[in-house]
Amino acid sequence: MKRVLSLWLPRFATERYHLSPARNWEGQHRLPEAPFALTENERGLLRLSAVDRRAEAQGLTPGLPLTQARALLPGLVTLAHDRGAEKRRLEKLADWLERYSPWVALDESNEGAAGSAACWLDISGCAHLFGGEAMMGRDLLHRLEGWGLTVRLGLADTPGAAWAVARFATAAGEPLRIVPADGQRAALASLPIAALRLQEAEVELLGRFGLLQIGQLYELPPAGLAPRLGGAVQRRLRQALGAMAEPLSPRRAPLRFEARLGFSEPVAAVDDLAAAVEKLLQELCRTLQQADQGARRLLLVLHRVDASRQEIQIGVSKANRDPEHLGRLLADRQESFDPGYGVEVMTLAAGVTEPLSAEQMTLADRRKADRGETGGLLDRLLNRLGTGRVYSLEQRPSHWPEAAQVKREPTEKGDLPNAWRSTFDGQNPAGLRPLRLLPRPEPIETLALLPDHPPVRFVWRRVTHLVARAEGPERLLGAWWERPLTNENAARDAAREAGEPARLPQRDYYRVEDQEGRRFWLFRDGGDWFLHGLFG
Repeated sequence: MKRVLSLWLPRFATERYHLSPARNWEGQHRLPEAPFALTENERGLLRLSAVDRRAEAQGLTPGLPLTQARALLPGLVTLAHDRGAEKRRLEKLADWLERYSPWVALDESNEGAAGSAACWLDISGCAHLFGGEAMMGRDLLHRLEGWGLTVRLGLADTPGAAWAVARFATAAGEPLRIVPADGQRAALASLPIAALRLQEAEVELLGRFGLLQIGQLYELPPAGLAPRLGGAVQRRLRQALGAMAEPLSPRRAPLRFEARLGFSEPVAAVDDLAAAVEKLLQELCRTLQQADQGARRLLLVLHRVDASRQEIQIGVSKANRDPEHLGRLLADRQESFDPGYGVEVMTLAAGVTEPLSAEQMTLADRRKADRGETGGLLDRLLNRLGTGRVYSLEQRPSHWPEAAQVKREPTEKGDLPNAWRSTFDGQNPAGLRPLRLLPRPEPIETLALLPDHPPVRFVWRRVTHLVARAEGPERLLGAWWERPLTNENAARDAAREAGEPARLPQRDYYRVEDQEGRRFWLFRDGGDWFLHGLFG
């Protein structure tokens, strides 16, 4: 059964400035112990947008003009309300909340006007890891209140019911309200109409009809409410009671294959973390084996005690669920482990998976495996050098040199042997193509005896080369549906404007060798010469 936790922080905008130094995620200095408020410019007039507990006790409320607030409380400390920084702080808090559930979403239904903030957590199947729902809620309360935050928690089967009890069925002495399974109808009956997340105008109109509590709506026919109030009231009521689904989107899509390990005390020793990684790997690989899946990318997350997190990612060239091989790759990254003040929870997830069924190996296959495969070497190079630095050149059916190959990372899905084949198989007879192709053809200055002859001298990068021998030309024609990388398109456009027939892109390539034995790949495009590659 689905269980949703609504976390409400009614004073988050102001209390985030008073967080303890260990939890001050942006390194911001704490404010003095004085009444404090945030201000916003509203049509040229500064008004209070959020007040802390001390300022509220002195009679200040959001919406009050700043001049009037200072007249009532001369010692008021104010800052401009930076909603962007507040959103970033809430995002960091949501990252930390993933230690309780991988499904976390920001609740922006009516937050921000009075400096409050909220999050949703889908804790279905997670509460038993903390000893039950009550233990999980008390643990979350204890940690957040220890940071100096005012917290209200509501737990129910539906987001609407959890939202309602968190705001209207909790108090300072009872900040946690748990609605039993299928108990939302009784829990919501005595709550005010505003607990249905309605607009102020709708709440006011229902009040004129004498409908002040949610329970009064239970027996009313939907046809009687819709003509006067529209369908919003009935829709919110049905969502809160579970009669209509209410989809919510998490910040990150929950991963299908994930292993989680929590510690009773924060762990700071790297050796202990390495032992925990080994345990997580064993659990994750068992899950992958049961589903006939293999991992292509693993994500290890260290949830630190100071609400920060460290993410370590590794990739493999083909689907794998061997704990020893994956463990060696993670061991290479062990020196990057940063436990900080200590790690409370570790998660290991397979971010990308592929089908991987058991295979029967022959004796020849076993001998080949014993000699070693390129996959293991690629995996270690990839994770030591980083993504984007290990790649193959995959062949494409194109005669145009720039389009004849593309870069392909070994972690991309596909058949490894076909991807890591020679780039010029079947297209480089007798070594007619250079080993090194420049990223873009570079213009050169040439001197030729006749216009259609190869150059006898050329200047490239301010160095003069005297040609000893040349071979060519080899004429290449570009495809009309492709856009080449040099100036053929401009020439075709100019010809079209002049009323002349446009020609297909055309290059005449020459293999030349200078007097010092260096070999180059040159081509002529119209009247211009370019150097495109180097041999050897």
